[in-house]
Amino acid sequence: MASTDSNPRPLSRMEMAARVARDIPEGWYVNLGIGVPTLIADAIPAEREVILHSENGVLGMGPAPAAGQEDPWLINAGKQLVTLRPGGSFFHHADSFAMIRGGHIDLCVLGAFEVARNGDIANWATSAADAAPAVGGAMDLAAGAKRIWVVMEHLTKDGKSRLVENCSYPLTALGVVERVYTNLAVLDVTEAGFVVREIIPGMSFAELQEKTAAPLTAGM
Repeated sequence: MASTDSNPRPLSRMEMAARVARDIPEGWYVNLGIGVPTLIADAIPAEREVILHSENGVLGMGPAPAAGQEDPWLINAGKQLVTLRPGGSFFHHADSFAMIRGGHIDLCVLGAFEVARNGDIANWATSAADAAPAVGGAMDLAAGAKRIWVVMEHLTKDGKSRLVENCSYPLTALGVVERVYTNLAVLDVTEAGFVVREIIPGMSFAELQEKTAAPLTAGM
């Protein structure tokens, strides 16, 4: 178990993305959600074959382009500029969703507002007044991808836990999340709830539990 420190340093967004990238096996087809998940493309070593999919019709995405090398026509579903790896391809939006709905995506990494201990995910709206008009492609990904991982900040800006007993925001999907990466820990979602696999250096299990609004089980 991690030793305690008076001021443990949470992971940065890029460090969170790199931590997720480390666990993605060679050869998987992976969809990256908007936000921190898109940074994973920059953290995958060039020598590793991880085939990145975007629901707007791209397969084989690479990292973000270097300054001066941007192609304004090459974007991901979040309208961010991307690159294309050798062998990459473009296709119709309907074909892209056929890949998702047909169960051909090995993993989807999503951001979230909340994840419940039973794997429910809320990631598209925080209230009825939110500007997002509908759940969007995340619902198809949550239902169609073989695995769902979430990467997100452990706490909201006002200090509330994003890991909860039950989601209070509108749900994207029920019971689909298998693993959660935060800036404080890595947790698996099991029948017994959240099982902690890793904690940042300097933070104890008890301190992590204090910051989490659902029971944790030590699995390190």
